[in-house]
Amino acid sequence: PIAVDVRVITATNQDLQGLMAENQFRPDLYYRINVIPIHIAPLRQRREDIPLLVEAFIERARLKIRKPITGISREALGILLEYDWPGNVRELINTVEYAFVLCQEGTIRPDHLPGQLLQKPATPVKTNSRVQGPKGANHKELIVQAMQEAGGKKGEAARLLGVSRVTLWKWLKNLDFQVDELPSLP
Repeated sequence: PIAVDVRVITATNQDLQGLMAENQFRPDLYYRINVIPIHIAPLRQRREDIPLLVEAFIERARLKIRKPITGISREALGILLEYDWPGNVRELINTVEYAFVLCQEGTIRPDHLPGQLLQKPATPVKTNSRVQGPKGANHKELIVQAMQEAGGKKGEAARLLGVSRVTLWKWLKNLDFQVDELPSLP
């Protein structure tokens, strides 16, 4: 036998107590690992940490990959600060590593970032607060505007209108609206 002094750190985004109640997680394992629980808010709720984390991950990648990358541009950092980070810190680490693949030297620019970060959410079509459904006076015009902006794609038009695809489909059906009726773009 060899004596070893180790400390195990685990992380999850799951509700382990709820999983134990549903017999989906072993209680004995939970009580072994739940010595000092630390709850950390998701990255999207602590955006002020992003610049420091990016700097640390760039330094880590620079040592590992040995590329002469000196940092990140303000524009690229701005994009990172605006992104919601559904994958949390792991996604941020992957983003920095992705940028290291594309960037050869100097600073990381926006064109070195993954595509999903560069896609800005479309600005919703401004709707009149009176319009609750397909009976609003200017409702058809709003739908036409959204369909034009979306290039005739119903899913994208629904996103622009802030409704589900099913809701948009129902509105189109109630209005007896056909996509080929779209007036040409100005």
